[in-house]
Amino acid sequence: MSIDGPLAGLSVIELGGIGPGPFAAMLLAELGADVVRIDRLGGSPLAADSAINRSRPNIAVNLKDPEGVAVVRRLAAEADVLIDPFRPGVAERLGLGPDDLAELNPRLIYARMTGYGQDGPWALAAGHDITYAALSGALHLSGPAAKPMPAVNILGDYAGGSLYLVIGILAAVHDRERTGRGQVIDAAMVDGAASIISMFYALFGSGRWRDERGVNLLDGGVPFYDTYQCADGKWLAVGPLEPAFWAELNGILGVSFVREQYDPAGFDDMREAYAAAFRTRPRDEWAELFEGTQACVAPVLGLAEAPQHPHLVARGTFAPVNGVPVPRVAPRFPAYQLPDPTPERPVGADTTAYLRARGFTAREIRELLASGAIHQS
Repeated sequence: MSIDGPLAGLSVIELGGIGPGPFAAMLLAELGADVVRIDRLGGSPLAADSAINRSRPNIAVNLKDPEGVAVVRRLAAEADVLIDPFRPGVAERLGLGPDDLAELNPRLIYARMTGYGQDGPWALAAGHDITYAALSGALHLSGPAAKPMPAVNILGDYAGGSLYLVIGILAAVHDRERTGRGQVIDAAMVDGAASIISMFYALFGSGRWRDERGVNLLDGGVPFYDTYQCADGKWLAVGPLEPAFWAELNGILGVSFVREQYDPAGFDDMREAYAAAFRTRPRDEWAELFEGTQACVAPVLGLAEAPQHPHLVARGTFAPVNGVPVPRVAPRFPAYQLPDPTPERPVGADTTAYLRARGFTAREIRELLASGAIHQS
């Protein structure tokens, strides 16, 4: 079993940003890619202590200094991938745009991560996860009937952003094997957030999804796909969509209904019966009772609880980093024993060592440090 990972040999430069770019870079690094994060001098306070800057070296380069830009260009000339987290036009103004770097390295895959994309009337607008999810339609699906609510910053930043950026990078790597050329990836969080809810657009278009929250099959609109509070105030997730699983749930709870599972006329009675039943025991008693059944019931675990669940412990889903459990990279590859994540490096912690390993001489590094083009913490 190899310990290097399926992306071993892939060289990635990550220009420092926040949110989706760093998370994508973390995934690539923990799957074996050789990733370096290039941070601005001083770093970004929003990027610190988020855990997604882990598992890769950090070098500090002053991108406002032509000598600092020259350092990045020299590294990019030998890299496979560069991740650009800036708004459209920023990299070009720095002399680090895709055309600038393609002249040095025609095989470079230039992966651009923005909120609204490289073109369109909103391309230069400021935003965050909540606004990208809102424009895509994804936020409209999230939350109770009374109001849309953000699912923290998953929909735009990570689902619509990071994961689509990684898909784009891997697709471009494959394409380069056929064509011998790199290319530019225009990954926009608003595009990814729209794509991630493709099924719901299709259901809405066919008349099988109502354009409101809390009235549909998967948004709490049916009583057998919802959460219920237990005697201790904690919650269970209940989701037996199949009739056989629904029947098993009812048998364990000791309830029965005249109407069929999917008959809306029986939903109020069903929801009331479930709510009353689940209030009779604490959550963990219910979880133990449902263990091993097909009723599709699971405890709603908090962030302190989930890493301790026996199933996640058995699978090694979490690893300790600085004494705190964090999720390991996914998915799994049985042919590889992927190493545990390593702690986030301080900004500029690896500048001199990394540049020496990439062919910069000791004299060059001293001069760059003296000029302020780079920084070693």
